[in-house]
Amino acid sequence: MTVSLALVTGGNKGIGYEIAKQLALAGTKVLLGARNSARGQAAANTLMNEGLDVSFLQIDICDGENIAAAAEHIENTYGRLDILVNNAGIADARDGLPSSTSPDTVRHVLETNFIGPLAVTQAMLPLLRKSSAGRIVNISSSLGSLTLNNDKESPFYNVKLIGYNTSKAALNMLTIQLNAELKDTAITAVSVCPGLVNTDLSGHLGDRTPHEAAAFPVRLALQTAPDNDAAFQNEAVVLPL
Repeated sequence: MTVSLALVTGGNKGIGYEIAKQLALAGTKVLLGARNSARGQAAANTLMNEGLDVSFLQIDICDGENIAAAAEHIENTYGRLDILVNNAGIADARDGLPSSTSPDTVRHVLETNFIGPLAVTQAMLPLLRKSSAGRIVNISSSLGSLTLNNDKESPFYNVKLIGYNTSKAALNMLTIQLNAELKDTAITAVSVCPGLVNTDLSGHLGDRTPHEAAAFPVRLALQTAPDNDAAFQNEAVVLPL
């Protein structure tokens, strides 16, 4: 039986680290992707010391040449990719209301949270096409939901971060359009919100641990639907639009 191969970006800490760990615990070979080589290798070593099949892959999702080199390494070493988890992302303390947040701040957030995953996905698609059931899991947020952003009863209504919210809405659009483009292939994309998680990105204000938050994205990454399961194939975003 062939072991599935997964790439998790931003895997050196937080939700990404837990996703990498849980995928490996489920029997998946995991490439733990991180921009910082020292931190990424240290995280991978920790999991390897626990007996898990994890390797470090240096990947900066904002560097096109680096992404291409990472894809080439996967191609030359493994020949395919089964699961891509676009987890790497940022929040910016300068982000806020559209009337006062600088375009440079918004551009910075969009570059990492949307352009980066788009670039990684484009580079990895040829490898995912070689999988018998490719999966793309985009780690999104309820803050990217247009429905919730416009619902005054929503607990997220007053969280107005023009850069971050827009970046996650754009990531959801990527998921939807990928599924439309890839409808005749064995690849399925999903966007999933892990909730407000106690990590550096949230300022450690979350109500759940990275371990708890990783469980749902991992389940979706490992889920394989029957060929005739149209509802699953069309399920683009696992949160309100």
